Order: sequence, then structure tokens, then C-alpha cells
Amino acid sequence: MHNPFSSYFIGGFECADHLNRSGERVNLLKNTEHDIRAEEDYKLLLDIGITTVREGICWSEVETGKNIFDFSEVLNRIQIAENLGIQIIWDMIHFGYPEDLFPTHPKFCERFINLCSAFVKFYLENSSQPFLIVPINEISFLSWFSGDVRGTAPYLERCGFDMKYHLCKAAILGIKTIKKLDPTATVFLVEPAIQVHNNGLLSEEELLKINGYQFEAVDMISGRMCPELGGNEELLDIFGLNYYWNCQWIEGGETVYWPDPLKKRKPLNEIISEIYTRYGKPIFLSETGHFGVGRVQWIEEIHQECLIANNNGVPFWGICIYPVTDRPDWDNLESYSNCGIFDLDSQNNRIPEKSYVECIKKLVDETSVHQ
Repeated sequence: MHNPFSSYFIGGFECADHLNRSGERVNLLKNTEHDIRAEEDYKLLLDIGITTVREGICWSEVETGKNIFDFSEVLNRIQIAENLGIQIIWDMIHFGYPEDLFPTHPKFCERFINLCSAFVKFYLENSSQPFLIVPINEISFLSWFSGDVRGTAPYLERCGFDMKYHLCKAAILGIKTIKKLDPTATVFLVEPAIQVHNNGLLSEEELLKINGYQFEAVDMISGRMCPELGGNEELLDIFGLNYYWNCQWIEGGETVYWPDPLKKRKPLNEIISEIYTRYGKPIFLSETGHFGVGRVQWIEEIHQECLIANNNGVPFWGICIYPVTDRPDWDNLESYSNCGIFDLDSQNNRIPEKSYVECIKKLVDETSVHQ
């Protein structure tokens, strides 16, 4: 297939809408005011040279009653984007569901199918742009977060694989619904790219098994694992990898820190190449970024690693810088991490991190010359 992105660099907007550890609803779309400042945000990206973005519909918001949907706020973003020439990749689930649902609920799959059906029909009626869709963001993370460490609903422990199984079941049914209604839709599976390092106590076989957990969700959806779910390779068009500084750690211990002058971390280009070898699908970085003064050095290093992967034969199609605007902590919405292209002040004004913006502009210009 061809590269669907209108720009190599992509801007990702925070859209998590889950229940946090305190049982309170998080809606980062509203917390950052992107829902009412989309035009301003898109114009800021256009000034940098970015024309593709990642967004979320926020299931907990758009389903106003059981199987009753209101996509009016989403429509506003669609119309602003089309007027400005912005291309959108949509997340159906970015960690959140309606108050009465969770992945193992008997009605979860039925309700997700209904959401997919309603949104595809709505999109086809209201947009002239190709449909780019992420059914469920980071199934591996969400299953661990909700099923192993009580991070969100249904707040369980030692149930991560069960969460993963049911999220994959929903994803498979949702993708089939999407492709039936719009055979031209491009489906992205977005998962964390991790590397677990040996603590000196594991055999190579044990380490390989631990690192293999990150592939279970895609293996289920592609039909390589749990075939009773009905997965197959055709359900995956493009593989998105979310990659941050804390995606590499020693088993049972601490993060393999970055910056990494002693070269203890596995190079990202090798991780990308190994995933491409495994699945044979085009790849992009669906989320990446850093915080504070490390933002510039991080994105420069990531860009170089991705170029190496592409030069080594991987069809690598883009880098999503995440987030565009700074993110509050899920469990303390007053605490920000200074990780955006634009930081936020107390009135949510967009404050450009000048060195980061200039670096991104430079990388955008360089990439445009070579495309």
C-alpha cells in the first residue's frame, strides 16, 4: 500500500478519557482546551510544516446514552481540519469507555461494534477525506493498566491477559465492522515498542518470552494467536509504535535511562527492523517525545534512528510527536510535565518551547527535501 500521510512529521493531541486511579473521569481533550481551540492548534502546526494529526473521539463523551451518539464536537474538528488542509488519524478508544462499560463486560463488544458503525457512517457523510482509524490505542498497555495495576476500570490485579483477550476480541469485531462499511479505510494497530533487558538471572529463552508479551495483542488480531477470536492478517494495514524514554527497563528493576552515553539501550532502529521482520507491515512512530530540556536531543536522536531503519529496508512512514500541547498528569490534573511542542500556562495559552519548535521546523524542512 502507499504512504497515506500528508506529512512525515505528525502532531498528536492528548485525548485520554478514562477513569483515573481515584475513579474520576479524565478528559485531556477538554483539560487542554483542544476541543475549543482546535483551529488555533492546527494553525500552530501548519506554521511548523505539520499537516497530519492524531486525534480521539472520546467514547465516554460521544455516547450520550446507550447506543445514542453525538459527534457534533468531532464534526467541528473535522470541518476545521478540512478547511485548513489538516489530515486526521482518529482513535476510537484512547483508554476510556462509557461509565457502565469495561472490556470484560458482556455488552462491551456489542457496544463497541455499534460505536464503530455509527462513527464510520457519520464520517462518510461528513468528510471527503480517506478514513484513517486506530480502533484501540495501546491494547498491551491498557490491559496491564486496567487488569494488573488497578490504574483504571475495572481496577483489577493479575487479570492483564484476560483484559488483553477481550480488548482484542472487541478490536477484531470493530475492524471488521469498519472495513465492511468502508473497504478503503486504513486501520492502524498502535502498540508500545518496549525492550526488557536481562537482570542476570534469566535464561535467553525466559527473556525472549518476556519480550514477546508486547506482541500478543497484534498476534491475536492478526490470527497468529487465539484463532477462535477470528483475527487475520488483513485486519492490520499499518503498525504504529509508541516509544518513550521509559520503554526500556531491566526485568524486575529500573529503567535503562536516557540519555545513554554507555549505549546500554537497544537502538530504536533495531527494534523497528525486528518488528517489521515479524509482521511485514509498514511502520510509523505513533507517539514519541520527551520533556524539559531533553526534548530537542530526543527528537533528533529518534529521527536519526528512524532514518537508519528506513535505509535498512523498512517502509517507515512517519513520526508522531506527542503531545502537541503539554499533558497534565492523569491522577493530578494540576501537574504538568513540560513535554509538549507547546507548553501551557495557567490559562492554557500555548507557549512554544522555542528550541524544540525550531528543531522540528528544521527536521521538517530536511525531510521535505529528501521526500
